[in-house]
Amino acid sequence: MSARPINVLYIDDEVHNLNAFRAGFRRLFNIFLAESAAEGRKILETEDIHVILTDQRMPVMTGIEFLESILEEFPDPIRILMTGFADINAVIDAINKGKVYKYIQKPWMEDELRIHIEKAYDIYSLRQEKRELTQQILETNKKIEELLQQDLLP
Repeated sequence: MSARPINVLYIDDEVHNLNAFRAGFRRLFNIFLAESAAEGRKILETEDIHVILTDQRMPVMTGIEFLESILEEFPDPIRILMTGFADINAVIDAINKGKVYKYIQKPWMEDELRIHIEKAYDIYSLRQEKRELTQQILETNKKIEELLQQDLLP
């Protein structure tokens, strides 16, 4: 597991699921909980979230709708959709519209969910590292071009 704490946002309208999640994972991850998509968005606006877990069936906005609605503004967190209902259309929508990494059935198995969160964070970290390396390459290329234009390179 990472030396850096993993910030996990879990959105679910069922308070007992939020409490169970916090109880099971509070020692492993920095947990942020929201009872609605609106609360989840507020947390995203103030916290550096690495992994988002959301329930699919919630009032006002489904998990997929929430994930789709935040894609442009918050593209980096890795998304996991959770539901107690087997719905193949929801799975397809989650993958296509919400860019979901994993689809997990409730009730979750703690060890499995922990592994999925850790793997999601690994993907998050690799994407961040790739972005930083790409930026370094672009900056180095720009410096080389400037030196070539100044005719300072042999």
